[in-house]
Amino acid sequence: MPDSKRVRVTQIASPAGRKPGQRETLIGLGLNKIRRSRELEDTPSIRGMIRTVAHLVKVEELT
Repeated sequence: MPDSKRVRVTQIASPAGRKPGQRETLIGLGLNKIRRSRELEDTPSIRGMIRTVAHLVKVEELT
């Protein structure tokens, strides 16, 4: 789908000492080290995962 929206998610903080499940959410997004980025489709499920770890990631809209 060439017209699907995408977002770039970059991990900016460590999940060490955070609530249970946040590390697993980062792994689900394809992140596991600080400054690692992934480009993902902008779907409601991805947005929910981003909202769960919003304090640990930076999100950029891609066109």
